[in-house]
Amino acid sequence: VEDLSPSVVAVDTERADGEARRGPPFALPRDFPFEKFFGRRFGDRGPGGRGGRMRPAMAAGSGFVIDPDGYIVTNRHVIDGAAKIFVTLATGERLEAELAGADAKTDLALLKVEAAAPLPALRWGDSGAARVGDWTLAIGNPFGLGGTVTAGIVSGRARDIAAGPFDDFLQTDAPINPGNSGGPLFDLDGAVIGVNTAIVSPSGGNVGIGFAIPSALAEPIVAQLREHGRAVRGWLGVGIQRLTDDIARGLDLAEARGALVTQVMPGSPAARGGLRPGDTIREAGRRPVADPEALAQALADAEANGRDSLLLLIERGGDPLFRAAPLRSG
Repeated sequence: VEDLSPSVVAVDTERADGEARRGPPFALPRDFPFEKFFGRRFGDRGPGGRGGRMRPAMAAGSGFVIDPDGYIVTNRHVIDGAAKIFVTLATGERLEAELAGADAKTDLALLKVEAAAPLPALRWGDSGAARVGDWTLAIGNPFGLGGTVTAGIVSGRARDIAAGPFDDFLQTDAPINPGNSGGPLFDLDGAVIGVNTAIVSPSGGNVGIGFAIPSALAEPIVAQLREHGRAVRGWLGVGIQRLTDDIARGLDLAEARGALVTQVMPGSPAARGGLRPGDTIREAGRRPVADPEALAQALADAEANGRDSLLLLIERGGDPLFRAAPLRSG
């Protein structure tokens, strides 16, 4: 913790109307005994926090340094709509930040600050090696309490929480609260294996179910944000549908796994690669495709790694076929 904490920052914003967002607003239970105190300190009761629905872990949150030159990763929802963005370092120094790039589909953003000296940077870890039951640490700025450290385990992997087309979250029971958004989730080697992003909560606070964008997804997206200011993704030009058991039986497929092609756009990379409506995509780039989200992830990874085509394994009429589809960025 002593080694890692100096690389974790607090992020707050100022809106176009001049409203400052230095402490994340949150909802409290009506019978919360210190509601008056917390309402005064962190803002009045917000509209969220009821019904146990999925929500981001609130705006005005956390971030972490990935380059000594002052590049900082956070969540897009933390800085969305901001006229000005500020970063508070572990030393207490507060700097105005520029937005280097953001990606709505993965909820990631990259900030740049000009500091007087090189900043201590963190290193990415291997989220693919994280096992359910492995210990994790989270450091962030919950409720404006910067430098807060919590611990827990990886509770689940590859969680789809309907946040976007690339959902592949790590689930953790390390306490994550409003304001932790954008902060790092560490393995016990001190490497960043996730970006804390969302919570499930009926009350607005931690109930032990938090989600982090895995480093395997975050690292290449952040690299693209630094290089291009946006995420660059491959485009196939197909309409796809999730396979159900009924659809699989109707198509005489052995299992309801893959992405069913429902439309091929004329002149698209898919058309040039020979795909047809009714094809079932089973693999993309030698990776299994269990559903449309897995196909979208394979496309994003192919573009991030500089590949200009993607090898697809499709099933057509019960026969496996390979097709190489050229990629066009989109």
